[in-house]
Amino acid sequence: MRKLTVPLLALAGLAACRSSQPAMPTASAPDAKTAVSSSNKFVLNYPESRKSDQKDDYFGTSVADPYRWLEDPDAPETKSWVTAENKVTFGYLEQIPFRDKIRERLTTLWNYEKFGIPQQEGNTLYFSKNDGLQNQAVLYVQPEGSDAAAEVLLDPNKFSADGTTALAGTFFSHDHRYMAYATSGGGSDWQTMKVLDLKTRQPMSDQLDWVKVSGASWYKNGFFYSRYDAPKAGENKLAGKNEYHKVYYHTLGKPQSTDRLVYEDPKSALGFRMVSTTDDERFLALYLTDGKADGNRLSVRDLTDRKQEGSFTPLITSYEHNNSVVGNVGGQLLVLTNNGAPNYRVVLIDPKKPQEKNWKTVLPETQQKLEGVDHVGGYLVASYLKDASSLIKVYTEKGEFKHDVALPALGTASGFGGKRDAKEVYYAFTSFTYPTTIYKYDLATNTSTVFRAPKVDVNPQDYVTTQVFYGSKDGTKVPMFITHKKGLKLDGQNPTYLYAYGGFNISLTPGFSVARMLWLENGGIIAIPNLRGGGEYGEAWHKAGMTPNKQNVFDDFIAAAEYLKVQGYTSTGKLAMAGGSNGGLLVGATMTQRPDLCKVAFPAVGVMDMLRYQKFTIGWNWAPEYGTSDSYEQFQNLYKFSPLHNLKPADYPATMITTADHDDRVVPAHSFKFAAALQAANTGPNPQLVRVDVNAGHGAGKSTKLQIQEWADIWSFAFYNMGVQPFGK
Repeated sequence: MRKLTVPLLALAGLAACRSSQPAMPTASAPDAKTAVSSSNKFVLNYPESRKSDQKDDYFGTSVADPYRWLEDPDAPETKSWVTAENKVTFGYLEQIPFRDKIRERLTTLWNYEKFGIPQQEGNTLYFSKNDGLQNQAVLYVQPEGSDAAAEVLLDPNKFSADGTTALAGTFFSHDHRYMAYATSGGGSDWQTMKVLDLKTRQPMSDQLDWVKVSGASWYKNGFFYSRYDAPKAGENKLAGKNEYHKVYYHTLGKPQSTDRLVYEDPKSALGFRMVSTTDDERFLALYLTDGKADGNRLSVRDLTDRKQEGSFTPLITSYEHNNSVVGNVGGQLLVLTNNGAPNYRVVLIDPKKPQEKNWKTVLPETQQKLEGVDHVGGYLVASYLKDASSLIKVYTEKGEFKHDVALPALGTASGFGGKRDAKEVYYAFTSFTYPTTIYKYDLATNTSTVFRAPKVDVNPQDYVTTQVFYGSKDGTKVPMFITHKKGLKLDGQNPTYLYAYGGFNISLTPGFSVARMLWLENGGIIAIPNLRGGGEYGEAWHKAGMTPNKQNVFDDFIAAAEYLKVQGYTSTGKLAMAGGSNGGLLVGATMTQRPDLCKVAFPAVGVMDMLRYQKFTIGWNWAPEYGTSDSYEQFQNLYKFSPLHNLKPADYPATMITTADHDDRVVPAHSFKFAAALQAANTGPNPQLVRVDVNAGHGAGKSTKLQIQEWADIWSFAFYNMGVQPFGK
C-alpha cells in the first residue's frame, strides 16, 4: 500500500503544467476602460466592470465587495463579462509577432513518446503512453517480460470529441480480474467511476456518479469508494459547497442506488471520509478529516472478524497529525505518521492494543523528510527528501536497512509500488534537464535497468542546474534550484521565470517540463525556490508558512527575486513571477505588496479572495492552512494579505491572470474579481489581462492541444513585455 494523500488545494506540479483553451468572443464588449500597453502602445479597451455597493461586516470592519456579482458563473452578466475580457486578452496576444512561431516550436518539442509508470497485475503490465501529440495518454496492456506488442486497453481520447475528458485514476481488483477507472470531464474534480472486465476487455454496466476525493478499494465482489449526494435542483455543481462526504460499498453489476452506506457523520457537514483496503483484503482503513485541523484520524476494521462488522477500531483519534496505513504484517499495521515525528516515521500498531505506548517504531524519524513508503515484495521502500531531491532506501519489514537505490542524478524518483510477492517494481526518474525515464528495479539485487527512455528534441547536456541557499527577510535559509544554459553571463539581462508554491505541505522537487525547455533554449532562466509552507523539510517547515505565519511565504518569494537580481542573473525588467492555485495566491499577494518587484506576473487559478474562499466547493478544507474570516484573529491576518483586498492604485507588472470555467476547486470567481479590481487599480501602462479557459478546470486532465496553446500565450506574453525577441533576430 502507498501513503494515502488527501487532495487539499492543488497537486504539486499541476499548476506548473496547466493548460487552457481560449474562449473565443461571441459578443461585443460593453463600454470599456481604455489603457495603453507599454510594449508597443497597443490600445486595450477593458470591459466596464460594474461596481455594486455590496459591503460585509467582519467584527466591526466594513469590507467592500463591489464585484460580488462575478461569483455567479451562470449569470448572463458574468458570461458577457468573460466574453468581453477574453476578446481583449486574445486580441492582445494575437498581435504578438512571434506567438505563432512559439506555438510551432512547442508543438515540435511536445511531439515525443511519454510513458507512465507500469503497474504489474499478475503476469501483466499496465502502463500509459502518449505518442506525442495525443490529447490524453492511452492505457496499454502487455504480458510482463514479453516481447509481444502492447495493446490498447483504454483510450481516453475516445471519451469526448474535443479530448477534454480525462482518465483520472485506475484501480485493480486484487485478483487482477477487474479494473475500476475514474473519468473527469472538462477539468472538473467531479468523477464518474466505471468498471472494465480485464479478461474480456469489455466494459461492465457499473456507473457511479458524484464521486470526489476518492479511490476504489477492492473487497470481494466489489469495492469501497467515497462520494457526495447529487446536487440539489438548481444548485451549481461547479460552485456549490461540498458537504457530507460519505463512504459506500459497491457490488459489481448492481446499480449505484443499491450501494451500501459504510460510513457517514450526519453531525459534521465538513471533512473528507476515505477508505483503503490492505492487499490481502483483511483490513479496511478509514481516514477522517474535519476541515479544521491539518491531519486525519485513522481507524480500522478487521474484515475477517464478524464481530467488527459495521464498526471501526480507532487507532489515532487526533486530527493534528497525518497518518496512513502502509501495509500489514502478521495482523499488525504498518503506519506512516508524523505523530511525534515532524519528518515522519513508520510504526507498527496492533489493532487489538492501539494505544500509543504499544507502538513499535520500524523506521525512526531522520533529518530527512520521509515522503512515502511502499510495502512491496517483503520490503519497505522508503522515499526521503534531502534538500528537495529524492533519496530512496530499502529496508526489511522489520526496519533493517538493506541498501540505497542508486539514482542517475539529483532529481525526483517516484513509483516503487507493487504487491507483497513482487520481485521487481517500476519507478520514474526526472530532473529539470533529465526527461522522465522509466526504470525497472530488482528488489533482491538492487539493480535498475531502463524500461522506457524518451527521445526529446533537446540536448540536456547544454543546460545546468545549481542549487543555492539564500537568506529570507528573517534570516531563514531557503533553497532554490536555478536552471539555464551553460556559459550564462551574469549581466542582469537574462529573462527569468520565477515559479513557486509554498503551502499545503507540498514539495516542489526537480522535474522535466517540455514547455519550459522553450524558455531555456531562448536564453531564459528557470528559478524554483522551496518556500516555507511546503513539505521539503517536514512539518516544521510547513507550519512556518501556514495560518499566522503565511507572510513568511511571501517574504521568501520576494527574497528569491531580490537574490536573483543581486547575483546578476536578471533584473526587474527581465523577471516574471508565476504560481498556480496556492501559488496563484502567492503571486497575487506578492504583486500587491511589491508591485515594483518584477516586470511580468502570472497568477494562475489563484485563491484571491481570502475572506470568502471557504464558501465554495471544498474551500472549507483549506481552513487549517489559511484560517478563515469566521475567526476575529484569523480575519485580521487574512485581511492583511488577501490579494483582492490589498489592491491599491499602483503601477502593476504586466499581468495575465489565468483561470477556467470548470475549475471547481478554486472557483473562477477568485480570478474574475481580482482581474476587475486590478484593471481599475492599475495606474501604469502595463497590460492587465485575464485569460479564461472553456471546458477546462484546475489543471488535471487538460489536453495536449490546450496545454500547447496556453504555454504559447504565456511565453509570448512574457517575452513581449520584457522586450525580448525569442529565436534570435
